[in-house]
Amino acid sequence: MIGIIDYGMGNLYSLSKALERLGYSYEFVSRPERLQAYAGLILPGVGAFGDAIANIRELELENAIREYAASGRPILGICLGMQLLFEQSEEHGKHQGLALLEGEVVRFHGAYKVPHMGWNQLQLKQRHPLLAGVQEGEYVYFVHSYHVRVGKENVLLATTDYHQQVTAIVGQNNVYGMQFHPEKSGETGMRLLQNFAAQCEEGQ
Repeated sequence: MIGIIDYGMGNLYSLSKALERLGYSYEFVSRPERLQAYAGLILPGVGAFGDAIANIRELELENAIREYAASGRPILGICLGMQLLFEQSEEHGKHQGLALLEGEVVRFHGAYKVPHMGWNQLQLKQRHPLLAGVQEGEYVYFVHSYHVRVGKENVLLATTDYHQQVTAIVGQNNVYGMQFHPEKSGETGMRLLQNFAAQCEEGQ
């Protein structure tokens, strides 16, 4: 069973429907004492970093998420959820994140369109079970005005190009993140979700 963390700012419907199509069972979870019951967790997110981390703290989920990550079971952050895994964000002021990964969230700056919205190609940085069956250059769907500047390059599983190298997929031990929306990214996104769900099953 996969737990989808509901803290009031996630794209829960399309994500849950994607897991249903893949044949994986899930539950929405918002109580900290319930997190440990799941074989894997997904932290979705749509909106502003500061509001999201405030909601997580108000629901007393912050320490529970950290404890879950420390247990060694898989946890996946999607879009804003990925950004929350890092140390801090500059979105509308400085905000501290969950600090499961080293790095900061910064705004796109330049004479180009922001937000970054649309289909972009993945550039694979290393072999990893999360990327099984995914080929160099496959397209996924992004919608974001802020991006992650990682503290350590070895967490980069894939990047994309949007006037610069942009973090697309990260992984460190059991902690993963995808800046794009896999549930809206066609066959490639579904394959990535399938790979994550398979890792959750392996740990049961």
